[in-house]
Amino acid sequence: MCGVPGCSLLSWVHLPIAACFQPGMESLSTSLKKKATEQHYRAEVMIAGEQLRLRLHDGKLIKDRRYHLRTYPNCFVAKELTDWLIDHKEAPDRETGIRLMQKLMDHYIIHHVCDEHSDYKDAKLLYRFRKDDGTFPLSKDVKVFMRGQSLYEKLVSVEESILKVREENSVKYQRTFLGCEMIDWLVQEGEVENRKEAVELGRALLEHGIIQHVSNRHHFFDSDILYQFWINFRRRRRLTELLNENSSRTLSESPDSPFCLRKLNPDPGNTSFLSVQTNKEIKIVSAVRRSSITSLAGNSNPYFSTAPTLVFPPVAECNPKSVLKRPVTNEELLSPGAPYVKKTLTIVGDAVGWGFVVRGGRPCHIQAVDPGGPAAAAGMKVCQFVFSVNGMYVLHLDYQTISSLIMTGPRTLVMEVMEAVE
Repeated sequence: MCGVPGCSLLSWVHLPIAACFQPGMESLSTSLKKKATEQHYRAEVMIAGEQLRLRLHDGKLIKDRRYHLRTYPNCFVAKELTDWLIDHKEAPDRETGIRLMQKLMDHYIIHHVCDEHSDYKDAKLLYRFRKDDGTFPLSKDVKVFMRGQSLYEKLVSVEESILKVREENSVKYQRTFLGCEMIDWLVQEGEVENRKEAVELGRALLEHGIIQHVSNRHHFFDSDILYQFWINFRRRRRLTELLNENSSRTLSESPDSPFCLRKLNPDPGNTSFLSVQTNKEIKIVSAVRRSSITSLAGNSNPYFSTAPTLVFPPVAECNPKSVLKRPVTNEELLSPGAPYVKKTLTIVGDAVGWGFVVRGGRPCHIQAVDPGGPAAAAGMKVCQFVFSVNGMYVLHLDYQTISSLIMTGPRTLVMEVMEAVE
């Protein structure tokens, strides 16, 4: 049951939003919105920092190092990391790389191994992620964030999730749910003991910039009001986003997709991604970003609960012009003697996603592939057509539906693709 007497889902769809509010539902004040935006930014910094830490471990830049007869475990050399940021297109120059790492220091994500330097210096000095030495501060705010991340991962991993794409006033919102739906789910899953505790948790998540009312007007209530997860924990972050502290819109403009790419030249308005063509050459695919709702509200809340270790399977998406030379129909793909072969790819997502973008519909095609990602390693190529996803035939589906299937599926992705015979 929802908290609004006589307000059914059907009536909510057809009535103005205000018609479904209980008397006395408070609007979010400017101060709450500002504080929640700040909390949201700090959460984005934590996610970006964790993604970087996992990548550096994978790349063996983080390791035990010896200096002055003493061994420092799990650390990196600042100068080497700056080189790595430039080589991997995460920073256009050394100055930007230093600013990015200083941002992580300011948010207590990395520190000098002996805490002798409060600034990040581009030198042969040893630094370490606080997550690797147990000094990461688990404040109440961080625990609320970790709880939100845990709930998000649980919600997107189940069948028939309450998180859906919904439309309101001709605007589509991603990762949405009704307040009463969330409370029902929290109680049923044993995440809380009762509805009152569920409301307290929902309000804490909203005040910490994790969820929001889709129009950013009201707090969290047990009612037929539409909310959404403002943070997409599975989106691949670009480190340069950390420099946009005063622009909350920039932090969440990347739309929803289970795919990630490495960004080149991350200047405002320039959304170019690496793409591997069928001839193995590297090509730039220009992208147009689609905005998502970005306003939010909040404050602090004492409600928190212990959550699992921070792990972020991130995500990003681009919306470039099709790489196909001409449209291809399902009939053409499946006709006898057609010059297409079917291949099965098994893609195990890593710490930064699967590494590809799908576009189009009926049939969908592979629009771009990250050269260093799992998809490329599995043999995925641009211009392949998506035949099935985890055993489900998908030639008749559009890319949003296929994206949803992958997003809510397992980390190990089995895809059948069709590619032209050269």
